Amino acid sequence: MRVSIIGCGTVGASWAALFLAHGHDVTATDPAPGARERLDAFVESARRQLADLGLRGEGRLRFVAGTAEALEGAEYVQENAPENEALKRALLAEIDRQAAPEVLIASSTSALVRSAIVADCARPERVLVAHPFNPPHLVPLVEIVAGDAQVAARAAALYRGLGRRPVILRREMPGHIANRLASALYREAVNLVAEGVASVADIDAALCHGPGLRWALMGPHLTYHLGGGPGGIAHYLEHLGPSQERRWASLGRPALTPEVRAAIAAGVAAEAGSLGIADLEARRDRALIAILKARTPVAPEPEDQP
Repeated sequence: MRVSIIGCGTVGASWAALFLAHGHDVTATDPAPGARERLDAFVESARRQLADLGLRGEGRLRFVAGTAEALEGAEYVQENAPENEALKRALLAEIDRQAAPEVLIASSTSALVRSAIVADCARPERVLVAHPFNPPHLVPLVEIVAGDAQVAARAAALYRGLGRRPVILRREMPGHIANRLASALYREAVNLVAEGVASVADIDAALCHGPGLRWALMGPHLTYHLGGGPGGIAHYLEHLGPSQERRWASLGRPALTPEVRAAIAAGVAAEAGSLGIADLEARRDRALIAILKARTPVAPEPEDQP
């Protein structure tokens, strides 16, 4: 397959590496100065990581100057422009005008709603949201929002072929699914800092060494299903649901005041110690690869339904 990558920041470069590792040819473009050099360096590193996972496809990478050239012969488009609604609307409309009629156009937007960014497209039905979790070449999740069930199914099949785990939203929602769940958790993590309950490092540790381990295997609903014992989730909700509601009522609504931001920044600096961003990213990626090699989800994989 010939894939067009429009926008080669961290997400776009990661997508490129994944497609290449599965043997697909990639034509990429990005107007930012130095984009080609950064793309080449990222792909080289990511290909080594993917080879460690057994993916050694030899798709060909080509960098071109503009969108029109990148779309020549494309059979799939992955757009990764910055999270700016006006920019994405204009870019997707341009791609829609130039790409062959049968080609699906996927946007990696993490927060913008599909109905807004396809508003200027002549054929909006073929434009979908396909939001990955960073870095896409390692984290399997892809959140799909489409205006047509057949488009959603086609895209989901393509991403499954890349070893991803697509989830299909039945209706659009700002932040989709995963970022909304992450934002809810982070709001309470910030609240615990603001209330002086624990250090940043201990709050992070409480998640990583507790529920985070289970959540790598099963989501919150199935986790609480096991928490209900032989009676499962129905028993849990009947007997422990009220305690959940009491905790919900006590959750905070923190404000990111200068004092709270300073406390978080100081706490993160203390937790990271001498490790810089590149060091932390490298450690994260090594750990992700190890988890992916060892991980077997507990729940069976259901057939995706739009």
